[in-house]
Amino acid sequence: MAGRCKWMHYISHNSFRLASTPPLSDVMLPGLRRATARLMSTTAKTATASPAPTTPYPFSKSALLPTSVHPKDAPLEGLKQGKGLMPYLQRTLYSPGKAEMMQSLFSKRSPTHLEVGSIITVLNEQAPTTFTGVLIAIRRRGPDSSFTLRNILNRTGIEMQFFPNAPGVKEVKVIRQPPKGRMRRAKLYYLRDSPEKMSMLAGGKKNK
Repeated sequence: MAGRCKWMHYISHNSFRLASTPPLSDVMLPGLRRATARLMSTTAKTATASPAPTTPYPFSKSALLPTSVHPKDAPLEGLKQGKGLMPYLQRTLYSPGKAEMMQSLFSKRSPTHLEVGSIITVLNEQAPTTFTGVLIAIRRRGPDSSFTLRNILNRTGIEMQFFPNAPGVKEVKVIRQPPKGRMRRAKLYYLRDSPEKMSMLAGGKKNK
């Protein structure tokens, strides 16, 4: 009898708690209404905004890409077929402000182009900010042109390769032209094993 009374008291107590708890729908519906209203307002703003021009992706029907902006003078039809692609890239791949320097110093047709054996000073934005040496090699490849300078510091030979089209290279100065205007060889790698010839060339004397 006592156990039955305890059981009845437990049922009546829990039924009172369940009766006092609000229904789940009354708790969730206001939040759902607010989320729906926010979603509808965002959709309306997106629909009223002007859509960005897109082009279909050739490898997928569902993907869309923004239209790329090409220069006005670009012969797009010819470039798509591969006609004149390399000359176009050599004209347009230069860094801002570097086109004039690249044409005057690294074009073989320019009368002021660099010659091996010259004394060159390079100004960089990062360390070493200034480097001076003998031009022992030059590679003319349009925007990918580069050159190598060699100098001797504290009885140690130091070589550095520079890419003039890189953003870190600020200026390339020609300090002195090679003796008698030009050298016999296109690469002066033999200076690595001849310190005395390196000193003579740096002093402005022609190697024998």
